[in-house]
Amino acid sequence: MGDKNSGRLVVVSTEVLPDIVQKVLEAKRMRACGEAASSSEACRAAGISRSAYYKYKDCVWNYEEQLTNQIISLYFVLRDEKGVLSSIIKGLYELNMNILTINQNIPVDSVATVTVSCRFEKGTLEATALREALRGIDGVVDVKIISGE
Repeated sequence: MGDKNSGRLVVVSTEVLPDIVQKVLEAKRMRACGEAASSSEACRAAGISRSAYYKYKDCVWNYEEQLTNQIISLYFVLRDEKGVLSSIIKGLYELNMNILTINQNIPVDSVATVTVSCRFEKGTLEATALREALRGIDGVVDVKIISGE
């Protein structure tokens, strides 16, 4: 059983973090941007072992400012099931987002990737809260903010 601080998020300057954390963040960025075709390739380029990458990859993220740009692009990985895209559209509507474009790819290995660009009301939108709300929709495997941060 973990202590009361287990899983708590904090903001820490990279100046005091071990180099491995920065290298994991770099490997994650290379994978997300397509600069590395695999996790192994990203690890080699960042100068870390795959075991270090997998140990930390789900526990470190770059700090994201609140979203202030009124147009945002989201990248979804969705299960190939009837109604999932409709649920995404409904969820975006409920978050007061106006959909501008939708680009859905043909499903491969029982998942489909979808990119959605939307406009939100003037003001700010918290990136983490947005992602968590969208991840909570049945059929959403993953969602990333790819622009608008």
